[in-house]
Amino acid sequence: MNLKFLILALLAPSIAAAQSPNFTITGKIGNLNKPAKIYLDYTSEGKGATDSAVLVNGTFKFTGYVEGIASSRITLSREGIKDKEIYATGTGDVIYVSFGKENIHISSPDSLYNAKWTGSKVYNELQAFNKAVGPTVMTVHHNANVLLRRATAEQQKDTTYFKSIDKTVKALRKSRGEKMLAFAKANPTSEFALQGLSELVSGYSLKSDQALAVFNKLSPELRLSYTGQGLYKLLNADTMTALGAPAPNFTQNDVNGKAISLSDFKGKYVLVEFWASWCSPCRAESPNLLKQYASFKDKGFEILGVSVDSDKAKWLEAIKKDGLTWPQISDLKGWDNDVRKVYGISGVPANFLISPEGKIIGSHLMGEKLNKKLSELMPD
Repeated sequence: MNLKFLILALLAPSIAAAQSPNFTITGKIGNLNKPAKIYLDYTSEGKGATDSAVLVNGTFKFTGYVEGIASSRITLSREGIKDKEIYATGTGDVIYVSFGKENIHISSPDSLYNAKWTGSKVYNELQAFNKAVGPTVMTVHHNANVLLRRATAEQQKDTTYFKSIDKTVKALRKSRGEKMLAFAKANPTSEFALQGLSELVSGYSLKSDQALAVFNKLSPELRLSYTGQGLYKLLNADTMTALGAPAPNFTQNDVNGKAISLSDFKGKYVLVEFWASWCSPCRAESPNLLKQYASFKDKGFEILGVSVDSDKAKWLEAIKKDGLTWPQISDLKGWDNDVRKVYGISGVPANFLISPEGKIIGSHLMGEKLNKKLSELMPD
């Protein structure tokens, strides 16, 4: 037998095994039927997947493959429209949970939000973590929205009532942040110590030097994991993206699947623009970017859009609708985008201006700040 085909034949069983489903999620939510649908979006070790199922008498089933612990978002839409449930009201029936290579069952008489989980050790560990540090940000805001919806006519006119809810939300978030830091210090081998530290950096703006001190005491397995390495890049981004520093090179695919690198534009001023189709402030900046691109493109100016989208169709739709004509790239990993981590982006829109020599000469330039900077660099 030809050696090449012999190797392929030997590898075939292991490849098939690697792709075999290693988790199952079954459930029953009341007695819901079509058009009600449930959606599962999850990532594990940097690889993401999505799935959906129509409910039949409240039942559904998902199977899939994960390489480690998965972070997921599960959404129940009674109308079968996922985005409407999540984004239209901000109070949709959606939960954010973690799971592993497990056979899981979830059930509830009325909603996904109140569902009980069985068969998941990872979920139980997550619940124990949240019990130790306090309710998640999603839970805090969900509960606040419930109170607001139930407010009486008198309460709706009372600014003190709204201020008291806001005060409670801020207090709960502050408490969670303090307890997450304590948990990470006390549990250096826990997966959720790493997740808590990541949440502190992205959601609570914990300073890099403080986070690094805790990160360096986590177990080697956690530090070298995909999540650990992503956090390490984020924590070192301030040094890597300081003004005057060489801009870290990167490569991702454009809308046609062609690989494009930052280094391809050496010799030009390049605005690396981080954005997303779902980001209203990003889209609001598009007209100004179009104006500046038209004014300075022939003078050696280029824009390279880096999207933190996960849905390619929505990414392409936004590009078309806004009339964006400059190169656009993405790895379609959403907020897990590798370039976002390297550049330490904690929110979009955000950008970096790169010199023709490849050095960072500006950051977070929006509106008139960008216009003024470009006029100084490329005067008429």
